[in-house]
Amino acid sequence: MSTTPVAAATDASATSNPPVAIVAPPPAAYPAGLPPLVPVLPSPGQRTALAPLAGSADALAIAEIATAQSASRRTVAVICADALSAQRLSDEIAWFAPALRVAAFPDWETLPYDHFSPHQDLVSERLATLYHLARGECDVVIVTASTALYRLVPASYLAARTFFLSQGARLDLPALREQLALAGYQHVTQVVAPGEFSVRGGLIDLFPTGSTLPYRLDLFGDDIESIKTFDVDTQRTLYPMRDVRLLPARAFPLGDEGRPRFRSRYYTTRSTSAAAPPAFGVKAISNVSASPPRKVSAWKTCAAT
Repeated sequence: MSTTPVAAATDASATSNPPVAIVAPPPAAYPAGLPPLVPVLPSPGQRTALAPLAGSADALAIAEIATAQSASRRTVAVICADALSAQRLSDEIAWFAPALRVAAFPDWETLPYDHFSPHQDLVSERLATLYHLARGECDVVIVTASTALYRLVPASYLAARTFFLSQGARLDLPALREQLALAGYQHVTQVVAPGEFSVRGGLIDLFPTGSTLPYRLDLFGDDIESIKTFDVDTQRTLYPMRDVRLLPARAFPLGDEGRPRFRSRYYTTRSTSAAAPPAFGVKAISNVSASPPRKVSAWKTCAAT
């Protein structure tokens, strides 16, 4: 019996090439015949319990909820047990519903009594996520339970310290230096990390918090002639931009208003007895050394309230 051409071609390809795993594309829409995994959302102030969801069904259920809530511009907050679960849900929700804007709120990755500050990239990502949340530009935010315990900066802090620079606008350089210092930016000779800026004659290099690339402003007199991104390794410009958004470089105030507030709360907390309830959600804050390099953790906990 002769073999059909289709079968022969299939057998030949199977013997000549190794098997290739095929990943199905994301669904364009939910199947109409399947019931929703979460039939009815609870009313405000109420709680509901669901049966255990196997595999990626939890991500599908969250995607269904967020898709329904996005029409009313409501953000769905998901609290996970650990960072691995948060990352899994972030990837799977984006696969089930690519149109949803999903953000994973990162952890500080430091303990309360560590002698070093969180990495600046984490601070940048956290502030960028809070900025998008305040503007309603996020449909799903995923956070671990340990990260959700920390206090966050108020929305007014971000609003008061966020500003924009546009091409063709007039720039007051002394006022810009003062505003950057108030927002927590550090003046350096060469910009390599978020939260840094440099002024060299008519060139201003900025690495805004929440940005993946730094920006170079070319001034013509007091006007911004051009704005371009540049590579931190080669320091060469990449492509032009019309404007720049600058978020604060720190998650707590560093100006004349923030320092006295931290100082008063710090000494008030140190004077609290061990038997009294801990102030500001901090246990045994009196164990923190009074030397200046070791006040970073206490500052991070007390000032951002």
